[in-house]
Amino acid sequence: MKYSYINIISLSIFALVACNPKQQTSSSPEGKVKLESISVTSKIAGRIAKLTVQEGQLVHKGDTLAVIDVPELDAKLEQANGAIVSAEGQLDMARRGATGDQLAQLQSQLDAALAQLDFAQQSYTRMENMFKDSLVPAQKFDEVKSKYLAAQAQVAAIKAKQKEVAKARPEVINSAKGQVERALGARNEVLQAAKETVITAPADMLLESVTLKEGELATPGYALFTGYKQGEAYFRFTIGEKAINNYPVGKEVKVTVPGTGKTIAAKITMVKQLPRYADNTSTAPNREIGEAFYELKMKPLQPDEAAGLYNNSTVLLQQ
Repeated sequence: MKYSYINIISLSIFALVACNPKQQTSSSPEGKVKLESISVTSKIAGRIAKLTVQEGQLVHKGDTLAVIDVPELDAKLEQANGAIVSAEGQLDMARRGATGDQLAQLQSQLDAALAQLDFAQQSYTRMENMFKDSLVPAQKFDEVKSKYLAAQAQVAAIKAKQKEVAKARPEVINSAKGQVERALGARNEVLQAAKETVITAPADMLLESVTLKEGELATPGYALFTGYKQGEAYFRFTIGEKAINNYPVGKEVKVTVPGTGKTIAAKITMVKQLPRYADNTSTAPNREIGEAFYELKMKPLQPDEAAGLYNNSTVLLQQ
């Protein structure tokens, strides 16, 4: 009986201790390790031709992650090169003006027009004298006069054409230059797209997932790789309003990693109030309902000391 009473008393004391949240809860605030996540996406559509990495691999900035096959780029490059050749030819013609054959053809047209003008002028002179003597009607005289004026206009037009083709017009040259620049821009666009077929790591990162396999189709904007940026780990703690004034921005603190005995020196870089919903419900023991909560962001003073920590693992803030 004596031992039974002792056992009952011991169990009662243990139950009271277990039910007391103040004694059960650690006095050190708990936080989480956060790693900057990175998503690597494709800018162009194509099939995965080659994967050079796998999940869990540590890659460095500039390392090739995958190669995308886009057969249409070759055809577009040929089209762009052909457009450049055509545009440069037009520009050369605009700068040189008319060719010798074109000038000779215009001169032949001018000679023929001058001969017609000479005949029309002779006819007009004879008809004018006869009209003055009232030997021909006015209708006949007007017809000859009209042919004479038309011959004059034709000669003037051919002479103007000769002047136009004798030297290149500035606006024609500028138009041809614009066509060349447009063709060059189209080729540069294709060449830039060709560079996007090689997917590289934007930073030193630990690959968490590889979403596609070789032969599968990658679409623009689709995340092909996700991972965590190395050397950018930080700590996140949630502190109630009663203790927030103890943690100003810039304060240096000590963060302990449970199970390892490691202590990391860090600095508070940001204090942000959590959304309103966090004020209405207590999220942890010993915190009053209606109490406002703040998020503390702390960065290690020596980033290498946080190397190897896992995302969302628990850490403790030393008081």
